[in-house]
Amino acid sequence: MKKRVEVVTPVFNRREITLQCLRSLSRVDLTGLEIHIIIVDDGSTDGTGDAIREHFPEVDVIDGTGDLWYTAGTNLGVEAALENDPDYILCINDDSIFDADAIRLMVECAERHPRSVIGALLLLWDRPDRVFQIAPYWDTAKGGWQHWYQQTTSTIPTAPWKVELIVGNCVLYPVKVFAEAGMMNPNISAQYGDAEFTTRLRKLGWNLLIEPKARVFCKPNYEHVSVMSLPLSKKVNTWFVDQRSGSNLIHQFRQNWHTAPSHLSGSLGFMMLYLNWIKRKLSGSRVVPDEPKLSESFADAVVE
Repeated sequence: MKKRVEVVTPVFNRREITLQCLRSLSRVDLTGLEIHIIIVDDGSTDGTGDAIREHFPEVDVIDGTGDLWYTAGTNLGVEAALENDPDYILCINDDSIFDADAIRLMVECAERHPRSVIGALLLLWDRPDRVFQIAPYWDTAKGGWQHWYQQTTSTIPTAPWKVELIVGNCVLYPVKVFAEAGMMNPNISAQYGDAEFTTRLRKLGWNLLIEPKARVFCKPNYEHVSVMSLPLSKKVNTWFVDQRSGSNLIHQFRQNWHTAPSHLSGSLGFMMLYLNWIKRKLSGSRVVPDEPKLSESFADAVVE
């Protein structure tokens, strides 16, 4: 019997990127799968919704309210997907290009490993050998969640391995996840609900696995603009008012509190983040990543 997969993504004003993603999904290997796609168009003004309906009439488009952002937008799509009685729900970002075998390999990995949530290997679409974001790890002394940089397809494990958090660009959830854990929580983070959700699942006893053979190519992140370079009014707004900003202090504390291994480590990590920042400013030093190879660091976490 074929496994039924509902693919869900919220979108906003990225018409061509969204269509590119749908074109790649239309070419995936459907062996053993039935795939249906739900797009939550959260108030796009560039014709995204109309273009999807014209070029991909088989895709369901749900109109959002315009202020859902990632977390609430994904929840709206998942609620609609659950009505179709799927085996799995694949939550994605629309700035993704799927290798033809990616979804099939993720489902096969989930079938081999019960009670597991599966993340794809995320690669940069302009440098397809370079890892985008993979396997963040918690380090209280360094200020919380740390990302691996300068990793390539040659430095990662060759078999699925356990991680502490799955970045939400492409995550396959067995449908029973939502019956057990509910939805993502937009009150914790409007943008990064995947971080809280996957760490919540891990605390509930779910395995978080990365399937390195399932490859998804992602748009590089926009160049980071330092808050310190902003005018004073924008600094104040970013740090203290706009809780949807990743640099907002309340948002950062709330994220650490809910995603850290414990509330204590989350609080300490938040303090260390800014203590380390003050030390660097006083000394004039910069952060220099000191990374062991990912394949060596996660050798004990490989599951097959």
